[in-house]
Amino acid sequence: MSRIKNLPTGWQRKRLEKVAIIQTGIAKNQNSNEECIELPYLRVANVQDGFLDLSEIKTIKVHKDKATRYRLENGDVLLTEGGDFDKLGRGAVWEGQIQNCVHQNHVFAVRPNKSELLPSFLSAQTGSSYGKRFFLSCSKQSTNLASINTSQLRAFPVLLPPFPEQKAIADLLSTWDKAIEKTEWLIQMKDKRFRRLLQELISNPKNTEKNDVWNEFKLGQICKVTKGKQLNVAHMKNDGAYYALNGGIAPSGRTDGWNTEAETITISEGGNSCGYVNYNTERFWSGGHCYSLLSLKKNVDKHYLYFYLKMNEPKLMKLRVGSGLPNIQKNDVVKFVIALPSLAEQQQIAQSLFSARREIDLLKQLTEKYKTQKRGLMHKMLTGTWRVKPDVVKTFEETKS
Repeated sequence: MSRIKNLPTGWQRKRLEKVAIIQTGIAKNQNSNEECIELPYLRVANVQDGFLDLSEIKTIKVHKDKATRYRLENGDVLLTEGGDFDKLGRGAVWEGQIQNCVHQNHVFAVRPNKSELLPSFLSAQTGSSYGKRFFLSCSKQSTNLASINTSQLRAFPVLLPPFPEQKAIADLLSTWDKAIEKTEWLIQMKDKRFRRLLQELISNPKNTEKNDVWNEFKLGQICKVTKGKQLNVAHMKNDGAYYALNGGIAPSGRTDGWNTEAETITISEGGNSCGYVNYNTERFWSGGHCYSLLSLKKNVDKHYLYFYLKMNEPKLMKLRVGSGLPNIQKNDVVKFVIALPSLAEQQQIAQSLFSARREIDLLKQLTEKYKTQKRGLMHKMLTGTWRVKPDVVKTFEETKS
């Protein structure tokens, strides 16, 4: 169990039930012939780690006399009952975004005593490594899944600094949240720009004025198409350094004949990622589910080819055959038609797209850096290992709102 032995001066440790009301949600499919009203409700999918995803809100029928019992209030801390191990303690603060909204029984609504416990502080603490360790230690577990019940949630040991210090800590963490949100917004904008650029630079030559310089070729005419070997399961168990790649398997550090060349373009043959195009910058085994495009002719730029196939993934998906988990046949890959401008123009297009993609990658790295730093800061601040300076705390002493 996660336990901090020595609390800072002025801090207390209290069971969550002493400083908050824990409310369970409404069960789905409660068939009732009594008078009901239809209300929006939150599901587990809506409650993410530190934020709410309200892009899809469903409705549920609730008996009119019980609507108030399940209705969310501004400041409720929403926590998921369970799921994957990393979902324990996951939650966010409800800020009244949707009127008359209720919640499913797999989502707890914790209503803090706002004179003693700040909702944003509680949400941060349950979602920190301290909170996650506690929930994991007392959860009911099965393969890759874990869940907590109301009794375990009530017993959560809240580390409770004075209210002004809670405000100061929550305000500090919100600064990191804003930086993360801003960077993620930039990623979305850059990604939209990249997609527009991809469409503009690699368009169908039949719909442009470039008919005289863009030529069409089948993949089999410009490169060698090979299919990866099937996985030796016994060998995999002994080696241990494998991870999934587009439906195939990539053994780390291997340099035998199962690996493709470095910087190889692969097309997933089957499974849910059928038609997915990947550009390998390391030596990967192509797996039993990937086609590798090797030995490109001299008038073909491999980077341009990658971006062209990436833009045309929907067309590759249409090549799927079979039932269950469909796949793509090698004959169809070989016959897949691509449009090529001159080599110089291919290289120019690829460079522009790589530059745009690089901006996105750098922003993603920055986001991960912010998140890692925030996680470390949360653990230190929410357990009292690091303290907010007294003069900063003093600025939050005037109000408890």
